[in-house]
Parts: sequence; structure tokens; C-alpha cells
Amino acid sequence: MSQFLRFLDESDKTSALREVSQQLRKGEDDARIFEVEPEAFDAVPGKPFAYWVSEEVRQTFERMPAFESEGRTARQGLATAEDFRFVRTWWEEPGDGWHGFAKGGSFSPFYADVYLMAYWNTDGSEIKAGICRRYPYLYGNAEFVAKNPQFYLRPGITWPRRTTSGLSMRAMPQGCIFADKGPAAFVAGNSTDDLMALCAVTNSRAFGLLVSLQLAAADAAARSYEVGVIQKTPLPELSVANQDRLARMAHRAWSLKRSLDTIEENSHAFILPFALRIQLSEYDPSTIESELASVQTDIDSLAYELYGFSDVDKAALQDSYAPISENDAGGSIVDGADGDEGAKPIDQTTSLLSWAVGVAFGRFDWRLATGQRQIPPEPNPFDSLPDKSPGMLPSGEEPFHVHAGILVDGEGHQHDLPRLIEQVLDTVGTSVSQDIRRWLRKDFFSFHLRRYSKSRRKAPIYWPLSTATGSYTLWLYYPELTSQTLFSAVNDFVEPKLNSVRDDLGSLRIKGGSRSKQEEKELEKLEDLEHDLADLRDTLLEVAPTFRPSMNDGVQINAAPLWSLFHHKQWQKALQETWDRLEKGEYDWARLALNYWPERVLRKCTEDRSIAIAHDVEELFWEEVEVPVIRRGNDTGKTRLDWEARDLSETEISKLIQEVIDDRGLRSESR
Repeated sequence: MSQFLRFLDESDKTSALREVSQQLRKGEDDARIFEVEPEAFDAVPGKPFAYWVSEEVRQTFERMPAFESEGRTARQGLATAEDFRFVRTWWEEPGDGWHGFAKGGSFSPFYADVYLMAYWNTDGSEIKAGICRRYPYLYGNAEFVAKNPQFYLRPGITWPRRTTSGLSMRAMPQGCIFADKGPAAFVAGNSTDDLMALCAVTNSRAFGLLVSLQLAAADAAARSYEVGVIQKTPLPELSVANQDRLARMAHRAWSLKRSLDTIEENSHAFILPFALRIQLSEYDPSTIESELASVQTDIDSLAYELYGFSDVDKAALQDSYAPISENDAGGSIVDGADGDEGAKPIDQTTSLLSWAVGVAFGRFDWRLATGQRQIPPEPNPFDSLPDKSPGMLPSGEEPFHVHAGILVDGEGHQHDLPRLIEQVLDTVGTSVSQDIRRWLRKDFFSFHLRRYSKSRRKAPIYWPLSTATGSYTLWLYYPELTSQTLFSAVNDFVEPKLNSVRDDLGSLRIKGGSRSKQEEKELEKLEDLEHDLADLRDTLLEVAPTFRPSMNDGVQINAAPLWSLFHHKQWQKALQETWDRLEKGEYDWARLALNYWPERVLRKCTEDRSIAIAHDVEELFWEEVEVPVIRRGNDTGKTRLDWEARDLSETEISKLIQEVIDDRGLRSESR
């Protein structure tokens, strides 16, 4: 029998040790003294010194089936090795081959929006080729990093692997890929009820406490909810009635949690901003949080009963581990799993105005605020992620204002964005006290950049392109960018404005010495504006011929050629650095790079298969061959299929490169 002393709650541990030691010598009882046979620790995986819990709790690991049994499994997923290349936010709308990417995140049990997307086209061939390039020692075995692809796209439950907060399991919709930092669990047959019941049990305090017994570190900063720990944690056998009850409670918790996301404009669940949501129907976040806590209490109560934990056991377990509540879990990300730079509290007026900007651009549907369109029904937890949130304008519907993806900050112009924002607010029967034009010029983009930056990825979709002095600003809508957008900006906005300014200048110059002081000031102002507009036109026309945006490249790559036209210093710096790296060839996988430097990029395709795949020229420069299987430097006598560069002469390579340039209408000279 071994004796253990527990002083976690003692502020003066020295005095406590002295006091308990004296009681030990006298043979007196003390709640801080535990006597346990060393062999009793064998029941818990890893044999941790879980002396403070009863033998019944330790034996739970032997008397109940492990998580990894009875058709259940937990697995680690994809590490892209190049997130900037292979990961996007969903509002970047990257297109075919991109799937929701569950990559950990903040503490959020039952529900968390999957706002990232990962590129997994043609069974992940481009990612796998990139992984093998970065890690040659894998000998083509990319699955060592792109783990368990046979489970990709299945519905399951996922969780942040390493955080400073408690374990938080949440539903993962079908069609998603899960990450190494966001592992996932699955059940045989993909049953929704089975998954929801599992989500309930694994979010219970009882399950979390059993997980905590296996963790080597008591410090919250070191909590690592590894797949192996989850696999070994016991689960109670469930009757049909209990499974149904747990599934219904988990579904309700998911629904409540999701409803809190319906006011977040970059969420898949978004309906309306808070200021309008509360007018449309009863919507009280505090009431929702209260009911969510009640559901959690019911789940915890049933889980304790199913595990057979006594009140004494519960008290002992709770002393060993106190899960962090959601309110305390901000900044709970440890290893960069899924940062949320936009998760700061948002002013309701700012949120309302931001929504109105989206309505003006045709992103959001104003009719939801007036009741002319009904809110779509809530999806099921494991339904595939939608292309649009319920609050977005359905495809094919008439937008609030018809435009070609460009609006302008210009009083009197038919596409004047501040005027359109005012019209939107008037249409939905609300108003703000702020000067909207000033807000748009001074505050909006900083807010928008922060709001649309997540997981270390900056992806603003409303682009303010301004003259050097900020005297004239065009607003481009990223989802509607085309190769003609910059030409349209010049022809339909900048040139007409420049001509109008020159007409006004001509009228003032004709007056000569008869101009008033006010007219002299106006002349000087117009001359500066003329110069600014001419520079803006020239910059746009310089970029336009090779500007062929590809949604696959993402916001930052596509905006990089225009870096000098953004006035926000942080964003401008990020874009300038991105452009510098493009020029240096660090992002030759980007479709935009091929437009500017086709010879360099295509030549690199002969050396890097992943880049050849990205530009759809793999068959020109690479071929599949049999190669020997090498293990620890020795030839095993076996072979495997792998890719090798085709044996081409320099003349053949140059000819193929020129053919691609001609076929795709690229410019041969570098920018």
C-alpha cells in the first residue's frame, strides 16, 4: 500500500505538508491522505498516479468498452505542409476541388462553423506531390502526412487537438476533411443518431474527467487531446432509449449553439445582423446561453448515471479537473490550430452597416429583414456545408442594386456606395446616427479586414482601391473579379471622372485672372485630383493586361498586384510582401504567377511535379514509372509506382513551354 498526499487546494503547502505528516505518524484520518495499491493504477492507460479517485472509477477503463471499438474510431487527419497554398476561407469561394476543413479551433462544444477549406482535388494529388517535395525522406509515401484519407468527406465529430481549454467535441458535416490539429471520430454506417449520442457523451463532464486521468500534465496549458487518449477512453453501453435521449439533447445543444452564429456575417449560419435579427423574431443570446447550460447539465447528469459514478466519485473527479467554460476559453489555441482574429466583440451599428455594404454589393438578401423572404429551415448537423449562408442572396435572384462588381465613393454617382448603404437601411426601416461616408472612408476596411481574417489568413472581399491622396476610391467586390474588371474600372469610372475634372478645370482656367479666391482653391484642388486620377488610371492599365484572377489563388495572391492602391498600412504591407515573393518565384504554384512569368513558372514545372499539377501540365513534363522500394537505404527487391520527370531535351522543353504560352494566350515577356 502506498500513501499519497494531495495539496492542490492548499495555499500554504509547506504548512499543509507538516500538518498532514504529523497526522500520518499518529495514524489519524485526513481527506488529503490517500492509500492505494500500486497495482490499482494498471487499469488506467499509461498507468498515471490517479490516486484521488476510487477503484470503481479506475476500473471503468476495464469494465466498459473503449471508444475505439464497436464500430467507433478516431483518427488524425491532413497536414497540408503549405497552408497558404492549400487552405482558404470559405468566403474566398475557391471553387471545385475544395472541401470544408475542420482544423481545430476555439473551445466550442457541439457546434462550430467550419469556415476553412482545403484543396483535395483528384485524391489530393497536388498536396501529396507537394508533401513529397518538402519531405523527400517519405519516398512518395505522402499518406504519412496526409493521414487517413479513407475517412475524408465522411460525417463525424471533431475537436481541437491541443488547447488550453477543455475538450470540446462538435459535429463535422459530411464532405469535410479533418486535420492533424483537428482530429475526427466516426461511427459505422455514419448514423446521425449514433454520432449525436456520441457527441453528447464525449462532451459530458464524466467523459472529460476520464480523459483528464490519462493526461500526463495537470497544467491546463499542456492539455493535449490526442487521438490515442480519446481511443482508450471508455464509453458506457447505451440502451435504445438512452441513445435516443442523448441524441436529442445533443441536437438541441447543436441548434442552440448554431443560433448564436446566425448573427455572424461570415458564418455558414448567418441570417441577419443582431440589430435586425431581434426585430424579426425573439432572439436573446443570454436566454440561448441559459438553455444551452441547462441542456449541458442534463447531459452531464445522465452521463454520470450511465458511467455509474457515485457522488463521492464525482466530487473527487471534479477536484482533479475543471473544464474551462466557453466564456473563459477565448485565446485557447495553443499550436496555431485555427486562430480566430475576428472573434472580438462587434459594435451592433458597425455590424449593421457592414451588412448593408454586403446588400449593396449583392452579397446579402435585404428581404429577410422585411419578411418578404422567409428564413430557410435549419439544416441537419451533418448536412454538407452550403455554398451560401441563409442570409446571402440566392443564386439567380435580383440584387438590391445591379452593378458589375465595382462601386464607388462618389457623391452623385449612380453606383455611389454610401448612398446605396443609406438606401438599404431605409428599405429595412432602420437608420444610424453616424456619417456613413466618413465611416466608409475611415473605419470600414479596418473592421472588414479584421472580421474576414481567420486562422492566420487575411481574406477581405471588399477592396478599396484609392488614389495616392485618397481623394477618389473604387470598391471592388472580390467574388465578381474577372480579367476585365480593371479595364471596366478605368473605362466606366476613372476615365469619366477624369474627363469631368478636366472639363471643370477648363472652365476655371478660361477665367484667368478673374478667378475668385474660392475658385483658385478649387482650381488647385482639381489639379491635384486630375494628377491623382491619371496616376490611378495608369496603374490600373499597367496591371490589367496580365491580371487574370483565379479564385483558387485566394484573396491575398489576387490582390497582390494592386498593393500600392490600398491605403490600409497593414494590408498594404502584407500585399507588397506577397508581391515580392511572387516576383522571387516563391509562389509559382499560383495561377497568377503563370500569367506574369510564364517561362519561369513552366520551367519550374519540369522540376516540381506539384506545380505542374497546379498548372495542368503534368502530362507534358512527368510520367509514372516503377521505382524500387528502399527501406533504410536498402533495396527490398520490390517496386512501386512513382512519378519522374520525362527525359526531354532543352529544345523539347522550350518548345513545350512556348506551346503552352500560345495555347493559353499568355504574354511571353515578364511583367
